Amino acid sequence: METRRLAEKVALIIGGGQLPGQDTGNGRAVAQIFARHGAQVAVVDRDLRSAQDTVDLIAEAGGESFAFQADVTSEADIVGSVNACRGRYGRIDVLHNNVGVSQAAGDSPISDLEADAFDRVMAINLRGMVLACRHTLPLMREQGSGVVLTISSIAAIMNYPYAGYKISKAGVIAMTKHIAITHAQYGIRANTILPGLVNTPMAVEYRVSQQGMTREEVLASRKAQIPLSNVVGTAWDVANAALFLASDEAKFITGAELVVDGGQTLLVG
Repeated sequence: METRRLAEKVALIIGGGQLPGQDTGNGRAVAQIFARHGAQVAVVDRDLRSAQDTVDLIAEAGGESFAFQADVTSEADIVGSVNACRGRYGRIDVLHNNVGVSQAAGDSPISDLEADAFDRVMAINLRGMVLACRHTLPLMREQGSGVVLTISSIAAIMNYPYAGYKISKAGVIAMTKHIAITHAQYGIRANTILPGLVNTPMAVEYRVSQQGMTREEVLASRKAQIPLSNVVGTAWDVANAALFLASDEAKFITGAELVVDGGQTLLVG
């Protein structure tokens, strides 16, 4: 029998829906894995239908969750999602921040980056996470426990051409370390996951629709950059990393950066 590693825990997942596509997105995979391991899950997404699709998948597997619509650029929406989760389940044990955008918001190399595009990327990728933490941490402090997980990217530590995404994802790491040291006294842990080239709808479908590549070409190009050539990175790899960090198995881990990239960052240096 599978151990339910998050039994009696409540998880608030910001970005628990996904864009359309053949693959599973990180947020949806995390929501399903958490629910499978006993967590009650609040699935938050700007697209309510997509969030509900995640909830439906959880229900089919016998899990407990609900959907809530929120745009991370709206502080009122974020407050609403925190209050909805607390109102339904009474607490929040895990906050999982899974939001990110790059080229779709106008991101580009810094020499070409328009101020408005930079502001959009930062508002979604970093400011939204800051606000989610700002409004969840007081509840965790009252509880005397909690876990904050943030999704950054290996783009923060490698050569990556799009400035807004790289800068914002580096900021996510700094924010998470700040939370880890300033909230350790309250029994709160905070860690960051840095995915590499995992195949998700946001990563794959955009390139198929906007860059004139076939799906097979996109997948082959990504796979060629991974030292672990016998495996393909998926959202389930990110979800399993999140499950470990959210569980009591990681009770002595805080302020860490867990790279999930098939060895790609080892090519640097």
